[in-house]
Amino acid sequence: MKITRNQLENQQIWIYAIALLIGGAVGLLSPGAGSSLDAAISPLIAILMYGMFTQIPFLKLREALSNLRFMMALLIANFIAVPVIVWVLITPFPLAPPVLLGVCLVLLTPCIDYVIVFTQLGKGNEKLMLASTPVLFVVQMLLLPVYLWLFIGGNMAGIVRVGPFLEAFLFLIVVPLIMALLTQIWAGRKTAGARFLDWTAWLPVPFMAFVLIVVVASQIGKVYSDLDAIVRVIPIYVLFLVISPIISRAIAAMFKLDTGEGRALIFSAGTRNSLVVLPLALALPGDWARLAAAVIVTQTIVELVGELVYIKVVPRLMK
Repeated sequence: MKITRNQLENQQIWIYAIALLIGGAVGLLSPGAGSSLDAAISPLIAILMYGMFTQIPFLKLREALSNLRFMMALLIANFIAVPVIVWVLITPFPLAPPVLLGVCLVLLTPCIDYVIVFTQLGKGNEKLMLASTPVLFVVQMLLLPVYLWLFIGGNMAGIVRVGPFLEAFLFLIVVPLIMALLTQIWAGRKTAGARFLDWTAWLPVPFMAFVLIVVVASQIGKVYSDLDAIVRVIPIYVLFLVISPIISRAIAAMFKLDTGEGRALIFSAGTRNSLVVLPLALALPGDWARLAAAVIVTQTIVELVGELVYIKVVPRLMK
C-alpha cells in the first residue's frame, strides 16, 4: 500500500514515540553504539531544518511577519513571561551548577522545529509559527547569554563558549535557510526544481524520527548514570508544562489574538529548543557536558509526553 505524505504526517506522533523507544533500546542495550552516534546529531538536525525551511512560503513571509500583535505576544511570552516562570521554578529546587545550566539552556530557548508540527496537530496557526522561527532563533541566541548571567552568574555563564553558539546558528539555521531559499528559487524557474521542492516536503517527519533516535540512543546512558540528578529536574519540567499555557492564554487575551494565533502562542511558549541547544551542551567541558546533556534529553522526553496532552487540551483551552 502506497503511503501518502498526509498519512505520514497524521501518524507522526506514533512515529516519534516508536523512535524514542528504538533510541532508548539502542542506547541501553548497546552503549558503545549509542555513544558513537553523537557526531550525527547536528547533521541530522540541519537536514531536518532544511526540510522544514523549504516548506516556509518565503514570498509571503512579509505578510506573516506583518502580524505585529502576534509577534509582540510571541516575543513577550517567550522572552519575558517564560524567563519569569523559569526563575520561579528553579528557585525552590537546589540544583548542581551543571544541572542548573542544562535546565536554563533548554527552558529559556523557544523551539523552532517540531513546535510547528504540534501547533498544526493542536489546530493552531502553524504558518505563523513557520514564519516566526528565524526571529525566535536570533532573539534567543542574543538573549541567552544575558539570561545565563542573570540566572546563574557571570562566572558560570562564561563556561558557555561563544563558538558553539555561532556554529549552531551557522550550520543549523543559516546554511539550511540559504539552501531552502535557493531550492524555492529553483522551483520557481524549473520544473525539475518544483518536483524537488515537492519531494523535500517528505523530509521533516522521517528526519525528526532519526533525530530522536540518535539523540536518545546517544544520551540515554547519561540520563541513566545521572539518575539522582535527573529526578530533581522532572518536577520543574512538569510544572513548566502546566503553568506556561495558563500564562500564554492570558497574553493571547491581552493582545486579542484569534483562536489559531492563541493556540500557536501556547505551543510556542510551552515547547522548548532541546534539539538545537543539545549540541551547545555537548560542547561544554567534561562532566558539565554529560550532566547538561542528560538534563536536556530528559526535558525532551517529558515534553513529548506533554505535547500529546497539549494536542487535546489546547484546543479546549483556546476556543
